[in-house]
Amino acid sequence: MTNTTHLSDVRFSDFDLHPALHKAIEKTGFEFCTPIQAESLPITLLAKDVAGQAQTGTGKTAAFMLPIIQHLLNNPLEDRKPDQVRTLIMVPTRELAIQVAKDAEVFTNESGLKVALAYGGAGYDAQKKAIADGADILIGTPGRLIDFFKQKIYTLRRCQGLVLDEADRMFDLGFIKDIRFLLRRLPDPEQRLNMLFSATLSARVLEMAYEHMNNPTKVEIAADTRSADRVEQWVYYPANDEKIPLLVGLIQTLGPKRCIVFVNTKRNAEKIDDFLRGNDIGAVMISGDVRQNKRQRYLEEFEQGKHQVLIATDVAARGLHIDDVTHVFNFDLPQSEEDYVHRIGRTARAGASGESHSFACEDTAFYLPGIEKYIGSKIPMADVTADLLPKLKKPIRVEREKVASHQDKKGGGRKPNGPSKSRGPRRKPSAPK
Repeated sequence: MTNTTHLSDVRFSDFDLHPALHKAIEKTGFEFCTPIQAESLPITLLAKDVAGQAQTGTGKTAAFMLPIIQHLLNNPLEDRKPDQVRTLIMVPTRELAIQVAKDAEVFTNESGLKVALAYGGAGYDAQKKAIADGADILIGTPGRLIDFFKQKIYTLRRCQGLVLDEADRMFDLGFIKDIRFLLRRLPDPEQRLNMLFSATLSARVLEMAYEHMNNPTKVEIAADTRSADRVEQWVYYPANDEKIPLLVGLIQTLGPKRCIVFVNTKRNAEKIDDFLRGNDIGAVMISGDVRQNKRQRYLEEFEQGKHQVLIATDVAARGLHIDDVTHVFNFDLPQSEEDYVHRIGRTARAGASGESHSFACEDTAFYLPGIEKYIGSKIPMADVTADLLPKLKKPIRVEREKVASHQDKKGGGRKPNGPSKSRGPRRKPSAPK
């Protein structure tokens, strides 16, 4: 578990936490709270609901995990059956689900509470068994959660806690109907502890919060753009057909030990993957269409140094915590200013130095003014010189697998019988002419 955001003056020891939580926190070595933790814990530890605005990487997992564990330990369920989940935590992507579960294991290791995962693309039977054996805390993506719920692997009738993490991202990915399906199976909001966290508390996010929570308190932490100050940033203005040669030229010139290339589309990710392979640069690609077991294997290999480059879309990159990334390349500028800070924050972690090289091309240059306004500074311009545009070898194309279902593409799992898409009543097939 990595905590790279700035800290407050509030200590975890200032709170009246369960002894099991104090022991777990001591093992992490953390002493001071991040701002979102310092603002939300005084509320949630009193079993009151919170709707919090905070960016990825600001310590949100501890902000919701500590009060959830405290609530469960202070309110044991009598005659609980194994299929009765006590807390449901919903997240938008598989990678984030895995990361939250890792952190949850750290905080629950002194409590005796069981944590289980439910996400699409891998481990179907293992996940099913772990939930059936009795999960106190169930973490997952909406599609796979609904799949197991419809099979009656677990029930939410006695659920005591609910967490919605990165709620705005779940809206963006089209999960809202799936989320509402599960929320309507929970006990009344007054009977559970509820927390919602989002990068922005938009009107639609707040509407869901006030509909399905018990009068939540708003906690808003200003976006931390200071991570951008720790990264040496450059922006290039290439033509569209210069982008791949420029990327190859920069990788060859800068010689990054470990770098991430961010793209906006799966098509660009595949194209870059083919060209890097053809030009003798070791790379792996993760996107929504790469099966989960492969994504995990690729990430592990990248962390182990087996590949120099990781190519990723924003959806696939949510929740990534990889050390020693020296360079980030924004092959496409992101539409969201927050995503820009999130991307370049993958480097310069834990006090290390890092570089960001962004391409303001014909298709994405108009996002740059908003990004510069958001981070509060002008990004220095770098020239696209001839020596940075090498003559490329031909790309090496490979046959790529397709994810079996729409739910897998969204991060959910096997496609449930409903209610992911509202298509209206099914029509009977017409008689043959």
